[in-house]
Amino acid sequence: MTIDREVGDVFGARLEMPTRLADAVSDAIAAALFDGRIRPGDPLPSEGVIAKEFGVSKPIAREALRQLAGAGLIHTQQGKVARAKKLNGEPLDRFYGYAVRSSLTRLREANEMRLVVERGIAPLAARRQAPEGIAAMAAAVEAMEKALKNSDAFTESDVAFHHGMALATGNRMIEIQMEGLRAVQREVSDLFSRRSNRTDADWSATVERHRALAKAIADGDETAAEAAIEAHYAAADIASFEVADALSSKDARP
Repeated sequence: MTIDREVGDVFGARLEMPTRLADAVSDAIAAALFDGRIRPGDPLPSEGVIAKEFGVSKPIAREALRQLAGAGLIHTQQGKVARAKKLNGEPLDRFYGYAVRSSLTRLREANEMRLVVERGIAPLAARRQAPEGIAAMAAAVEAMEKALKNSDAFTESDVAFHHGMALATGNRMIEIQMEGLRAVQREVSDLFSRRSNRTDADWSATVERHRALAKAIADGDETAAEAAIEAHYAAADIASFEVADALSSKDARP
């Protein structure tokens, strides 16, 4: 679509006594991105066109575009037109990545938040059962079985499984949130896999916990899905943080 010729229709709003003009402009453009009036890859109007459409100065339009780029909604490059990006959890993933690598306390807090989020996602996924998510979870469990004792591959399969659970809800905002939590999940899964005493039975038990969760969701059993996610966290994350505590104590020794 040629946005320059359809600016009024695309943004569909005028500013109403905004506190900050740049915020109001970025809000209007973001709304067009979220509801699909501007699609991933589409070029945005020039700063001059945006300024004229909203009745603001070019510096205000430039600041609005900077805000959108900072939020990961558009891609900007010197001398080139700004383009819409596919909505995803990348900005959150970067934020949580910095946080969980900063200290064990932040990792614990982020993982506690992840449990709160997934405790709600599991039963909703069982209620909605979006086919794409059901298939993604099944594929991830199969990949886990092939990745036993390979911590890197197993971690990626684990991340894919939980993303599949979000997909099963059919809720794009939940999917983006889970994409944003990938850094937390990778860190915890890696800690779990680094345990020196991890046995073959332990690896298999981890797969079975995921299989039970996938089955509960595929069966549409909300109660079983919620119980399965609780069991998953109780077993996997306690062990993960035992390793983290040990590593932290070791690093603190003189």
